Amino acid sequence: MRSRRPITRRTALHAVLTLAVAVLARCASVLAIVTAVTARPPNVVVILTDDQGYADISFNPQHPKEVSTPHLDALARESVWFSQGYITGNVCSPTRAGLLTGRYQQRAGVYTAGEGGRGIAQTETIFPKFLKPAGYVSGAFGKWHLGLTVEQSPVGRGFDEWYGFLGRGAHDYLKLDDIEGSPMYRNGKPIKDEGYLTTRLTDETVAFIQKHKAQPFYVHLAYNAVHSPAQAPAADIARFKKQFPDITEARAILMAMLHHLDLGVGRVVDTLKKEGLWENTLLVFLTDNGGSKAMSAVNTPLRGAKQQNFEGGIRTPFIVSWPAAFKGGRTLDTPISSLDILPTALAAAGVAHPTEKPLDGKSLLPLLTGKSSRHIDTFYWSEGGEAGGFAVRSGDWKLVQQRSQPKVELFNLAKDPAETTDLAPQSAAKVAELTKLYDTWLDQMAEPMDGVGKRYKKSDEPAGKNRKKKKAEK
Repeated sequence: MRSRRPITRRTALHAVLTLAVAVLARCASVLAIVTAVTARPPNVVVILTDDQGYADISFNPQHPKEVSTPHLDALARESVWFSQGYITGNVCSPTRAGLLTGRYQQRAGVYTAGEGGRGIAQTETIFPKFLKPAGYVSGAFGKWHLGLTVEQSPVGRGFDEWYGFLGRGAHDYLKLDDIEGSPMYRNGKPIKDEGYLTTRLTDETVAFIQKHKAQPFYVHLAYNAVHSPAQAPAADIARFKKQFPDITEARAILMAMLHHLDLGVGRVVDTLKKEGLWENTLLVFLTDNGGSKAMSAVNTPLRGAKQQNFEGGIRTPFIVSWPAAFKGGRTLDTPISSLDILPTALAAAGVAHPTEKPLDGKSLLPLLTGKSSRHIDTFYWSEGGEAGGFAVRSGDWKLVQQRSQPKVELFNLAKDPAETTDLAPQSAAKVAELTKLYDTWLDQMAEPMDGVGKRYKKSDEPAGKNRKKKKAEK
């Protein structure tokens, strides 16, 4: 029988050291893999919906019974939900201009949807051009609403690929083959297509991700859902009407449109996960303004809707995810805005912020990683001189003037997020303080592109007549 070698202190120590070396080697190998993954800048995906109500997502506990968005809910649960996420306009194109430049759109003279729809100056640098030096390939999908020529289109402004449409408002969801009247475009050329538009935008986005998965990419997915026209596959409308017989026809159509929007977001997230890209993707989901009354959207518990500066017109579902950088499954109550998306992406990609035209937004990464609990304290909204609507929020206080109304209203959002109690009559000092903040900010902004002045002046003339007169004088 072979005798066993006695275990000495030296041999025991040798065994321990051998095991430690093996463990360290394995850790080093894992660290190398992690380093290789995180050394690549994160992919950036911005998903922007259109006119979606604050309660038309079932993650909101106050959603109506007919609302069901399981894929959006799943995204919200594993991400960070900002309960006070704002956009910079109460209608479509102003918000889009601000998001893509990271600067208040009023700096470029954009105060209204009409101004933004005609396009912003080519001297304004937008999102993809900032990321290009870091090796990003970029694709835009869906609604543009920032110019009506190919020069002003996504491919004319720095995107590498584009599938979508130029026109103001929203495109027909079912008729995608109209080259002459309201064409769909691929990379600047009108095309004939077929299918349901929300689904086609998802298809194109998924294909882009799969095509460019080997390099960092930026996706700007701007669904026109759930903006009018009210159109959805008939079978889906019928299903909602049968399941919820007490809802209106308009609401049933909206739910069918929302269903396809939710499916699309789910497919994009699923593609990122299947391709091994999810962990290192910075994804932001939001909508461009409050839900539209014309489409029977619901903004509970907020007051107001699209085209108003009450919370229901300017606060949005706002979701941010980047699993490799910060933990999800949280809600943050710190007020933020869509202006913060570009500086967040630049910080994540290691790209320096511009100095010639400084950004108005601020990176969200300190908030998301827990390194800071402070952010921008004051936010502004302005519709320019013709409409006259504006709002300013500083801390918990918000001052609002609705369009064509001389009266201002004051609210404490910490105590009254639904803006039910106007405190202006007994708070003259606070009204004066916020008015001064707004006036100082507005002084720094450009004149409106329409040439109607920045500040509202009461006139006996109808707004449209006043605009024509101003243009004629100019």
